[in-house]
Amino acid sequence: MELIDYQSLESRKNTLREQWMSAKPFRYIVFEDFFKPEAAEMILQHYPDVTQQGWGNTTYINQKNKFVMTEFEQGSLLQQTFDELNGKKLLQIVEYITGIEDLVADPKLFGGGLHQSTKGAFLDVHVDFNYHPDTHYHRRMNILVYMNKDWKPEYNGYLELWDMDKKEQIEYIEPKFNRCVIFETNEISFHGHPKPLNTPPHLSRKSIAAYYYTATRPEEEIAADHNTIYVNTEGTQGIVKNFLSGIKALGERIKGKIG
Repeated sequence: MELIDYQSLESRKNTLREQWMSAKPFRYIVFEDFFKPEAAEMILQHYPDVTQQGWGNTTYINQKNKFVMTEFEQGSLLQQTFDELNGKKLLQIVEYITGIEDLVADPKLFGGGLHQSTKGAFLDVHVDFNYHPDTHYHRRMNILVYMNKDWKPEYNGYLELWDMDKKEQIEYIEPKFNRCVIFETNEISFHGHPKPLNTPPHLSRKSIAAYYYTATRPEEEIAADHNTIYVNTEGTQGIVKNFLSGIKALGERIKGKIG
């Protein structure tokens, strides 16, 4: 059984293309029901608990309590999920919607995969690294699918999109179940969820992420190779938050060296 609702995507692709082309200052779309309803339920059921083996977790100044998983058992439902996200059938639809041709998926899921964030987690607003570390292809696009039921505003964890020229938030996107967000990766596509999660201890923020690349990109968009670039959108509160996460990160490094 195919997991992605390709038929629904095909029926909506012209509308999604119009939305993509009209978005400013960078292009993006937000839409519901990415996976077939029964497939979305199955993926959620198979989503590994954060206590299971296979999750990576490192604290940084600008990122805390984020867990990532990129390796899955062959033939498993989760492997099929990423096979479809990286498959030609989806890429062709995305190419039509975005007008960006010759997209290349990343089977290694560098920076992508299953993501899960726990209470207190945040990811500061940023623009992403712009070249794949192995192929050196240009990073062009992020696709995110959220897997959270009954999300409440007080939990925070909303995806923020920012116009940093105007210092203005342009979107505040609830990470609701089976919602997909696709946005281009360039030097102005600032995004993140900087407000620390305020979830009950048993509840995590779940998302599925994949990134697409091209061998070339328009000359006016080319920038020097850089890692993730963070900005503070929260003033003094953000400075304090980063100071505390920096202390936690330092403690983890020291503990790792001693251990």
